[in-house]
Amino acid sequence: MQPKFETTVQLLRHEVLTHVAKLAMEKTLDQHRDLIPYMIVQGKKPRFRCCVYKERAVLKERVILACGNDVRGSSGIIQVMQTACEECPVERFTVTEACRGCIAHPCMEACPVGAISQINRRAIINQEKCIECGRCRQACPYGAITDTQRPCIKACPVKAISYSEDKLATIDQKKCINCGQCAYRCPFGAISDKSFITQVIGTLQAKDRPVYAVLAPAVVAQFPEANLGQIRTALKQIGFFDVVEAALGADMIVPEEAKELEEKIHAGSFLTTSCCPAFYDMVDKHFPALKGNVSTTVSPMIAAARYIKAKDANAVVVFIGPCIAKKAEITRESVAGAVDYTLTFEELFALFHATGIDPAECESNLREETSPFSRAFARSGGVTAAVVQSLKEANKQLEVRPVKCNGAEECIKALRLAKVGKLPENFIEGMVCVGGCIGGPAALNHSAKAKAMIDKFSAEAQVKTIREALEPLDDSDVDLHSHPSHS
Repeated sequence: MQPKFETTVQLLRHEVLTHVAKLAMEKTLDQHRDLIPYMIVQGKKPRFRCCVYKERAVLKERVILACGNDVRGSSGIIQVMQTACEECPVERFTVTEACRGCIAHPCMEACPVGAISQINRRAIINQEKCIECGRCRQACPYGAITDTQRPCIKACPVKAISYSEDKLATIDQKKCINCGQCAYRCPFGAISDKSFITQVIGTLQAKDRPVYAVLAPAVVAQFPEANLGQIRTALKQIGFFDVVEAALGADMIVPEEAKELEEKIHAGSFLTTSCCPAFYDMVDKHFPALKGNVSTTVSPMIAAARYIKAKDANAVVVFIGPCIAKKAEITRESVAGAVDYTLTFEELFALFHATGIDPAECESNLREETSPFSRAFARSGGVTAAVVQSLKEANKQLEVRPVKCNGAEECIKALRLAKVGKLPENFIEGMVCVGGCIGGPAALNHSAKAKAMIDKFSAEAQVKTIREALEPLDDSDVDLHSHPSHS
């Protein structure tokens, strides 16, 4: 399997993760981790940055995160690597050579804080006074004022990123929803997530407990050369005891979520989904008044993990998907203990390369276990379709008026309307990533074909209804709800 990367940043992450994984498997990581930057950047010629010394310094911080540790000055799942974060301009609005020094000076008149003056027939912005309102840019008839907002700040939907006095990006963990958009959008790769790949490798090597992989359905859009059965075989060759589709958990929770929706509609209220952890945190941190409207059903990941542990109390569960926010979700008090570790598809790819295993060359171990509706959770609109299908199978006649929020901006718009009682719909499907899980920040690719691949994968399911998928399961001992404090 030849690696295909969308960006150089993704390539560098892969190289670091692969080296870390190899050394961890050889049990020499502690002795040789400091050599990884020299393994990747050899000789005296830099690959991408100004010099090899800068490249190796940045790679050193990448190794720290890849080993599951905090880089200096940072905390949380998503962290800023200070060594890499020094290339972006801090001043958002600047005057270019296009300024004509016009006598009307509309930019000066538009500025509410008097931050603009004119010297030698050219506008000058006093950055200490500037409040970044953008009115000067809108007023300039020549388009001479540019907006160069930092990509990470621009990408953050909840304004959790700012810059410190030393001009480095900083993340406010009280606001951060761990969506990972900053990490995905930073062109210098200065923001990344902590990895738990070494802990997973250590658990697999210990062989004292069975390790199960819960695999997100979006995987079929990541390894197009291999089918799900081949990926299952590859994971078993790595050392996993068994592989379960996260879609199985989706089948389990959908009837419960449908019941909650019915209750809310009868009460004249509305319900929001809870499966996207970034959306869940968006409500929790930025719209706390709406917490009582969030479904109490756990995410498919948690449901599948609880099902596994109900059947095997000694199990270790590792979730694998395109989502960084899942790493934060498993520490949430209301669901803690279900999933032990989470890996991204980028980290899974590194595991395959570190072990020399190519899923496309493995035998296919296909096992039918989920409905087409649960597999479609991976794309925007999939949760709504599944809930409507569950109500149909239960012969419930409800007028479901959904708003399918495709991306953070649409989520925020719907939540703002709901907060002031202006939401015309009664069911909010919240997906913070555009496209749904297939657009996750740790996906290997964000191909326009991903949705079609998920739809094809869903259509291939042998069972055609949610009820049919649940019939062989004994999930009576599985708690499918979280119990957060709705204050």
